Amino acid sequence: MRGKWINIFLSGILAAGLLLTPISTYGETQDTGQDTTSDSGAENAAHDDTLITSPSGVLMEAQTGTIIYEKDKDTRRSPASITKIMTLILIFDAIENGALKMEDTVTTSAYAKSMGGSQVFLEEGETQDVETMIKCIVIASGNDASVAMAEHIAGSEQEFVKRMNERAAGLGMVNTHFEDCCGLTESTNHYTSAHDIAIMSRELITKYPKILEYSSIWMENITHVTRQGTSEFGLTNTNKLIRSYEGCVGLKTGSTSIAKFCLSAVAQRNGITLIAVVMAAPEVKTRFKDAAALLNYGFSKCSLYVDEKLSKLPLIPVKKGVKDEVPIAYEEQFKYLSTDGKAITDVKKKLKIPRTVEAPVKKGEQAGEMFYYMGDKELGSVRVLYAESVKKATYGDCLRIVFREVFS
Repeated sequence: MRGKWINIFLSGILAAGLLLTPISTYGETQDTGQDTTSDSGAENAAHDDTLITSPSGVLMEAQTGTIIYEKDKDTRRSPASITKIMTLILIFDAIENGALKMEDTVTTSAYAKSMGGSQVFLEEGETQDVETMIKCIVIASGNDASVAMAEHIAGSEQEFVKRMNERAAGLGMVNTHFEDCCGLTESTNHYTSAHDIAIMSRELITKYPKILEYSSIWMENITHVTRQGTSEFGLTNTNKLIRSYEGCVGLKTGSTSIAKFCLSAVAQRNGITLIAVVMAAPEVKTRFKDAAALLNYGFSKCSLYVDEKLSKLPLIPVKKGVKDEVPIAYEEQFKYLSTDGKAITDVKKKLKIPRTVEAPVKKGEQAGEMFYYMGDKELGSVRVLYAESVKKATYGDCLRIVFREVFS
């Protein structure tokens, strides 16, 4: 009788995998063999200096962050009111983390009222809700509204600017430093680059796409309620491409005597979102002409493939674990940008994962990759991660497995 139970016990240990030698390696794979449709790969950014006359410019595709065109993209220049893109990022950050609500009221200080340049003429003590302030900033480029929001969120403009610089550093904006929240300063220590503007523009519109609802408004009225009474004030978008360029939905203009004329323009066509940045244009019309030229170039060259139908992933058998299998998941959705003007079809997918894995398995670690091909050309891949953790089975776990199997 004792031998019978010993055999059962050993069988349980074997079932748990504790006496098995690992036979799987990362090179052993499973192939899904599933097909889909895609576009070609992004090429190196174009450098044709004749495409735009402005000193600096960048064209970026928003979903992938691919730079399609560049001209003097890293030179540090004064951005003027393009600065407000970072101000808007921090406003929406505060909304996302619950520190701010669209319906919250914001009071204008004497300091905020004193801002010169472009403004919406907020009075000291005047209150507006956050949504109205956002419109004042992105549509009419209100310096007073920007400072009022900075003070409301951070207590002072100085503290808010500190956060702006920290956020810029977090985005890898290595050629950027802010001195104020609206770009009105003439300090040479307030600068950014065309590339960095594209980076923060992409962050704003992809993380907080609601901003495009506001930046695409051409005209809208707000109501001033002050000690002098109630009056209407009309906001008119400073970005003329909203009316003149098909698909333009934003984003921000800027101009000072030092910065000259700047623009970050966002346009959408056929599922593609492009960001065209122009800096230091000599004339107001030049920035719009150059941005339109960049957008035209991009839409003529680009097609975007996004894997909308992710293939179902299998479970991977686990050896020596407290569980027999572990689920896996895609790290992100696969996106692929073509910049050669050609549409590409018959893209195939191949999943490469281990046939088995040995415990312990940690959630979030890489299990394999899904590769995308067009013919013999590899378009790219996305990582496949373990979706759960699986502990290594202990002697006690084996006993529980044996008794469960014997007495269940």
